[in-house]
Amino acid sequence: MTTGALLVLAALASGCAKEEPASRVAGGDPERGRLLVQQYQCAACHFIPEVQGPNGDAGPSLESMGRLSYIAGSIPNQPENMIRFLQNPPAVKPGTLMPALGITDDEARHMAAFMYSLK
Repeated sequence: MTTGALLVLAALASGCAKEEPASRVAGGDPERGRLLVQQYQCAACHFIPEVQGPNGDAGPSLESMGRLSYIAGSIPNQPENMIRFLQNPPAVKPGTLMPALGITDDEARHMAAFMYSLK
């Protein structure tokens, strides 16, 4: 194989790498987010590492949320989308079973920072 062909192959392969979602949320504190996730009892429906609760299975495991490409299976996993989804899931993804819990913008920011820490 020629050097040129190897360079083309390398360039193509690098474009196929799975892009990790942004891991930092401006103004978000992962520890505060963990406490809020516990306060809102998210573990009643989800398995969430580092959060006490029944670790329900009605919703998906959030074990590796920080590495996933999508939120709720179809929303690009980016901080602004995560924050909006946490605040009002049915408005962002109609038909979702996840309820709107009255989470504020600040709370959602901290909770998103925690979610991105789950790798």
